[in-house]
Amino acid sequence: MSGERSALEELPTTQLLPSFWQAAACFGGVLLLISLGLFAFQASLHALIFLALVWVGLHARVLGFSFAAIRGMMNDGITKALPAIYIFMLIGMVIASFMHSGTIATLLYLGLDWLDPGIFLTAGFVLCSLMSVATGTSWGTTGTIGVVLIGIGDAMGIPLPLVAGMIVSGATFGDKLSPISDTTNLAAMSAGTNLYRHIGSMLYTTLPTFVIVLIIFTVWGLQYGENHLPDEHLTEIRNALAGSYRLDGWITLLPLVLMFGLSIKRYAAEVSMSCSILLALAIAIGYQGKDGVDALNALWLNSPGHTGIASIDELLGRGGLYSMAWTLLLSIMALALGGILHQAGFLRVLLLRMITAIHRTSSLIAATIASGLAGNLAMGEAYISIILNCQLFKDAYREKDLDPAVLSRSVEEGSTLTTGLIPWTTAGTFYAATLGVPTLDYAVYALLNVLNPFVSITMAVLGIGLLRMRSDR
Repeated sequence: MSGERSALEELPTTQLLPSFWQAAACFGGVLLLISLGLFAFQASLHALIFLALVWVGLHARVLGFSFAAIRGMMNDGITKALPAIYIFMLIGMVIASFMHSGTIATLLYLGLDWLDPGIFLTAGFVLCSLMSVATGTSWGTTGTIGVVLIGIGDAMGIPLPLVAGMIVSGATFGDKLSPISDTTNLAAMSAGTNLYRHIGSMLYTTLPTFVIVLIIFTVWGLQYGENHLPDEHLTEIRNALAGSYRLDGWITLLPLVLMFGLSIKRYAAEVSMSCSILLALAIAIGYQGKDGVDALNALWLNSPGHTGIASIDELLGRGGLYSMAWTLLLSIMALALGGILHQAGFLRVLLLRMITAIHRTSSLIAATIASGLAGNLAMGEAYISIILNCQLFKDAYREKDLDPAVLSRSVEEGSTLTTGLIPWTTAGTFYAATLGVPTLDYAVYALLNVLNPFVSITMAVLGIGLLRMRSDR
């Protein structure tokens, strides 16, 4: 592999940049191939990404890149997202271990008592937002409280795409704003601004969007106010859970408390998740009386619960590394595709052409957000899109005397917010696999993700929140 990387690094770049029209044909072909395959023919997304890889690889070969260099680009695209891949695997094990320790069952048992159908969407959105701000991880929020809310929403008869969209909205709120979120720190660092200056800038557009989304979820939720579960059904679910687990919250909720606490202390996500898995296993074996081998095997492939209620048993059977295999393989292929599009210059040429045509400040912000979306579509991962767009747009923001925090905010609104709405990104595939709802089904209900970019552009047109360069910079 080192030989391939060095071969890539030694290639002359001046004669290998694609023309604008070749870049447009390459990138447009990828979007056309995937959209037609998905919507017109219902083809496998993995197969479509493979065809897209061949298409982009041929374009790179026409530019003069060798096969070794193209493979090096693919490797590089995957390598840059390895932290996300590690978390992918750990989340699957977190979910399975939390199932066996009784953590999810306890949350479900308690949630049935206090989450009224009429306020379910409102309360769930606020809960996910608070947890994601505190932990800095949208994936951890979705894989824990999100799984519980899906189970409760299903029991209450609320459409699952709506519930999943609410969860993704709340989870993304913290992933965008939390000072311990990786994307928040990455955007601030890449744009060259202070972390808290970046967060303060995002509050201008995110808080109004949060209020709008909260109102919409409240109005929608009132439609389900009559969806009260019959008392006998509630009693049946509670008895089934109590008959399968010991539900002492002081013990069963410890893995969640530990992960929450370590995240606040700013331990790496891999460390906090690993510690939580080990504690959950200890509780499953020592407190719940689970067989040690069965609990360990569940980390690879969990099995349905044994409460006697089909929907609850299905929920309690989620998790394990194997459950993430479809998602993980798709993400790896998409990251390899993004590696070629980025390293061969196709995406850079398109974005540079767009930047040269921008004259108004509001157009610059709209272009930055659109560029973040394009980066996610092309590269399948928000991390790379954030770094690339901060590099490309930095001078344009400086020329218009805009604070770098406006750049970092716009990049997050195009990259962090939209990545969960695309079926082949790491976030989109993760949410779909974890919540059991296809990305395109919940995307329209992920209101924070959908509305925040439009709120930002509208405020830019009105001249609101356009922070200027500070004199002390």
